[in-house]
Amino acid sequence: MLIHSRNDGFNHPVPSEITPRGAYEGRRDMLKLLAGGAAGTALASWAARDAMAQTGGGLAKLPGAKSAVAGAQSMEKATEYKDATTYNNFYEFGTDKADPAKNAGTLKTRPWTVEVEGLIKKPGKYGIEDLIKLSAQEDRIYRLRCVEGWSMVIPWVGYSLAELIKKVEPQGNAKFVEFVTLADPKTMPFVGSRVLDWPYVEGLRMDEAMHPLTLLTFGMYGEVLPNQSGAPVRIVVPWKYGFKSGKSIVKIRFVEKEPSTAWNKAAANEYGFYSNVNPNVDHPRWSQATERRIGDGGGLFAKRRKTEMFNGYEAQVGQLYAGMDLKKNY
Repeated sequence: MLIHSRNDGFNHPVPSEITPRGAYEGRRDMLKLLAGGAAGTALASWAARDAMAQTGGGLAKLPGAKSAVAGAQSMEKATEYKDATTYNNFYEFGTDKADPAKNAGTLKTRPWTVEVEGLIKKPGKYGIEDLIKLSAQEDRIYRLRCVEGWSMVIPWVGYSLAELIKKVEPQGNAKFVEFVTLADPKTMPFVGSRVLDWPYVEGLRMDEAMHPLTLLTFGMYGEVLPNQSGAPVRIVVPWKYGFKSGKSIVKIRFVEKEPSTAWNKAAANEYGFYSNVNPNVDHPRWSQATERRIGDGGGLFAKRRKTEMFNGYEAQVGQLYAGMDLKKNY
């Protein structure tokens, strides 16, 4: 049976991101200076397309400040909101790419509690409103690369997961962080299917979780997350395949041993624990050297792009894996 990973953007491999208001203000100023010339015309056209991509879905606004984190502001054209929210992997709502958008309306995101437990000095339960207020929200624009060979560029809103980790004070023997997704068959109609073991579980090594690019995410495109994209809170790890970014999280657990994660349990030879984007390590059933950018046109026959090591974030995260055999630790 062909098993697909989730998108993160979406639950399994999936993606997302958001463009800072300041960046657009600067772009508009540049357009005023260049208006009337060929360069101004080209830039205006590009900016119009980019601004259109930022149009949200009419959900509650979630403003964020421009992030100063290195690598947090991709300058690539953002994927259209419609594409980013209707082409998803979130297997709790179905295995077809269109299923989450059609079926996730049943998900109840209020009230919502995230339990933080395990090898920490300050365990506790956080209501979603308190979790949102724990640190200042930031706008991040990240590339998203699905293990299935397609990609997006998504504007997200959130703050570095490290802010929460520092607050709960991990003990010295906490080596990994585990993320558990809600598994409610009453509101998630495909929970209980035989595709995966439920609940959906993902995990990171502690230094990966503490990296400033790892985002505790509450919104995208300047609004709160839509249900199909992992509302009300998810993780985004931009240098890894999308399925590493757990969605609709209800528990964060600090543990000593490497967590047993959903797709690794389903097919360990295909989905390793690390799952770093790596064009030099193919999936057993397809090449990872190139990718199809959603929204580029042409559908399955669209011109493919070369995949970048660590999804283009090698300068920021490459040191985390110094000396590791990335073919063995896939």
